[in-house]
Order: sequence, then structure tokens, then C-alpha cells
Amino acid sequence: MKKSDFNYALPSDLIAQNPLENRSASRLLCMNKQSGQLTDRQFTDFIDLIQPNDLLVFNNTKVIAARLFGQKQSGGKVEILIERLLDEHHAIAHVKSSKSAKAGTIIALDAGFSCEVLGREQDLFRVRFHGEQPLLTILAEIGHIPLPPYITRADDKNDFSRYQTVFAQQEGAVAAPTAGLHFDEAIMAAIQAKGIKQAFVTLHVGSGTFQPVRVENLAEHIMHKEYFAVSQQTVDAIAEARANGGRVIAIGTTAVRALESASKSGELIAGFGDTDLFITPGYQFKSVDAMLTNFHLPESTLLMLVSAFAGYENIMGAYQHAIAQKYRFFSYGDAMFLS
Repeated sequence: MKKSDFNYALPSDLIAQNPLENRSASRLLCMNKQSGQLTDRQFTDFIDLIQPNDLLVFNNTKVIAARLFGQKQSGGKVEILIERLLDEHHAIAHVKSSKSAKAGTIIALDAGFSCEVLGREQDLFRVRFHGEQPLLTILAEIGHIPLPPYITRADDKNDFSRYQTVFAQQEGAVAAPTAGLHFDEAIMAAIQAKGIKQAFVTLHVGSGTFQPVRVENLAEHIMHKEYFAVSQQTVDAIAEARANGGRVIAIGTTAVRALESASKSGELIAGFGDTDLFITPGYQFKSVDAMLTNFHLPESTLLMLVSAFAGYENIMGAYQHAIAQKYRFFSYGDAMFLS
């Protein structure tokens, strides 16, 4: 298949610019991936669609305030987007300025902080932050929530909580695992009260998730790398669910990528590391039976992933249905359940 096979026309007014007042107030488009049948529901119905032996697998990554604004000694303005934390003082980052930053460039940041560009790291830069404060502390004090490029407003205080799942624990993502944003404390409590088991993986979503596929031939696409971790506890929970006849339901494409990355050998094995797994139609899923997901950008790797999972024609038809029914798209938008 080609990149252009995954294009679709989306009216700009369907791109959600803000979260709904209540997390769980979203709509839910349900698809039977065998028949392609669609049902329009509310997200609060999700718990009724889960069977007692099913296992929900969440991504517990936590978004960091990864966007910083600064100034070169020459006076030029700079925008920094942290892509990956290396240690308490070093990071890999996008550095945007009118002229490309050279090694040795010092950037003054808010509140008296500063950093130095050490050099290129392929398309990105290696950056060192000065002083004794750990980088996460600096980001918490002066960083901005790195809203996706299709959200055209500046971030605000509300985004610090709403562009974050209620179960976020492991700091390191620069984009939210958006399917998880629909869950509030009440729904998490209801899941527990119903006796539905939960497990967690970590996949630190990088800004590469928003990068367009630039080649028409998908075989030539170089996938961005993201850190993932799957624990033995989660591996055991999945084995137990399968033994009891339950489904493994991934909450989001990032949970899917973590589980499938840990299943590369054909068997799910606990571990951690970087993944550049690129899932396109024809891929055989090994660890996931159903998926909750948001609506994804045209020609994106995530649209390709859900097409691999539920069928290309099914997904493209579902997107046309969602557009006609005026579902809200992308990070702060509505959800799909593929089962």
C-alpha cells in the first residue's frame, strides 16, 4: 500500500482544540472488526462492552512540560522541544531558531536557567542544561505542555492536567497516550468494582508520532524510535486472561506498539528498550485482541496501524462515518473501540 491510500479530507472544525469539560463525555464509535458494523455510542458505555475475563492494558507514561522558550546571546528567539531525557542534565531536543543552532550556542531560558547546544544528533540536537537543578525540575518550573501541532492555540493551565491521563506515572512522554484521556477517576473505580483486571505498560510517546510519512512507498519509511517497557507482571496478566478466555484490550495505539514490540519473537516477553516497530496492513498481531483508540491524522503511521488491526476498508469507511456524524478528531477528540 501507499501513503496516499491513507489520505482523507477532514473539515478543520472537527479537529478538537480543547478537551470537553468532563473526560468521559466523549462519544464512542464502536466497530466489529470482522463485519465492519458500526455503532454510535457514548464513552460511558465502554464499561458495558468489557467482559469479566477481559484485561485492559494501559500506557502509564507521563507527559513532561517539554516545550521551552529562550534567547540566544545574539538576541535570536529559540524554541526547544525536548524529545528524550538522557539523564538529569542532558536531553535530545528539537531546537527551532531563525538560524540553525551551532555547537556551543548558549540559550538563556526563563527564571535564570540556561542550556548549551552540544551538537547535532541526526535531525535533532544534544543539549546540556546548566546548574544543579535536575532537568525534570526545570521543566516543571518553566516548561510548557507540548500540545500537538494541529492544536492552534497556546497551552494553558488546564492542559497540565487534561493532556495527561489520570493513571500517568512514568515521566518521559512529549505527547499523551490519547485514548487514555477519556478515563476519569469514576470510570477507573467502576472498572475495578466490576472486577475487570488492569495491567500497565510504558511507552514514552515522542514527537515523531506527529511527523508525516514523507515517502509514497511505505517500505521506505524510517520509523521514529520510542522507549517502551513491558513488565513480567503484565506478561503474566495477559497469559492469565488468555487462559480464562478473555480478551487483551489495549488502551491506545501506544499500548499496542509496546505489547507488539515485546512480542517480536512470536511470544510476549518482558523487557524494555527502543522500538521502531512500523505496523501496516498485513501485519499479524500477536498480543492484542481489541483496541480503544482516538481518530488519527491522514497519512499517519497510527492510521496505518489501526487499518492493519481492523481492516483498511473498514477503517476508511468508519472515518467517513465519523466525519458525517461530526465526531471530534485527534488528541482531545472522541474515541473508537475496535473489537
